[in-house]
Amino acid sequence: MIDLDFRSRKPIYEQICDRIKELIAVGQLKEGEQLPAVRNLAKELGINHNTIQKAFAMLEREGVIHSVAGKGSFVSAGNTNREQFHQKALLEIGRVIEKNWVYSVTLEDVRGIAEQISQKYQQKQEDAT
Repeated sequence: MIDLDFRSRKPIYEQICDRIKELIAVGQLKEGEQLPAVRNLAKELGINHNTIQKAFAMLEREGVIHSVAGKGSFVSAGNTNREQFHQKALLEIGRVIEKNWVYSVTLEDVRGIAEQISQKYQQKQEDAT
């Protein structure tokens, strides 16, 4: 469900947040669906449960999930809108490309990276089925 890169400069809790948002965007987590328990997910990922709690708290502040006392965390209503995630992703991609244009990143460079990433995720989907 969630893959972490322990060598990444991106904090683990942010990686968890990003992955949960991705799972919602692609429809693997649906509105109202319960997320794994904090302790279970921490054990599965081999990390401290406080890291999971921090990620869940951030997602809750953003309105992506909500918690129900004694029951757990659930995907919030209205946050499964793929178009909303799509638009945010396009804006972020645009900012990254614009920021790196000064370093002579070409359109061909961007296409090449996009193709590599697309192939990676297509393979993941094929492996999952």
